[in-house]
Amino acid sequence: MQIEEIESCISKVPDFPEPGILFYDISTLISNNNAFKASIKYLEALAKNYEYDLIAGIDARGFIFASSLALNLNKGIVMVRKKNKLPGQVVSLEYDLEYGKDTLEVNLKLQAKKIIIVDDLLATGGTAQAACELLKKAGATVSCFISLIELNFLNGRKKIDVPTETLIRY
Repeated sequence: MQIEEIESCISKVPDFPEPGILFYDISTLISNNNAFKASIKYLEALAKNYEYDLIAGIDARGFIFASSLALNLNKGIVMVRKKNKLPGQVVSLEYDLEYGKDTLEVNLKLQAKKIIIVDDLLATGGTAQAACELLKKAGATVSCFISLIELNFLNGRKKIDVPTETLIRY
């Protein structure tokens, strides 16, 4: 399956979650077995350009792609979660959103681990940048940030200080 065919499986929902926003809905892609498998294969090819021990997925849709990649590539997975979703001691990082603040957390000590971060979407780059900073704070080295979709017009890539790979760009 070609990338263009995978892209055609992503639904575009106007005015969601608010007027003026075009939402890129991956649920139609992941419900299509062939498109989902093909997207994972393409993401695997991007990941193979980097050295890493673990794959981190960003809460929540990033978990879908990160866990599939981890399984196929024989790697463990780290969950980058929203605040108060992980038990025990956590490493936290508060970051700015367009309208307010949010917090990401991990519950692992990651000294000397090389990690790639995976998410479904790179938009403004705030969450991706925060995930990179959080994992570094936890002791890891971030080798790369990989996303299924990138919204080029929001320039999120400019906020991320690690190599960035994307399968589908709008």
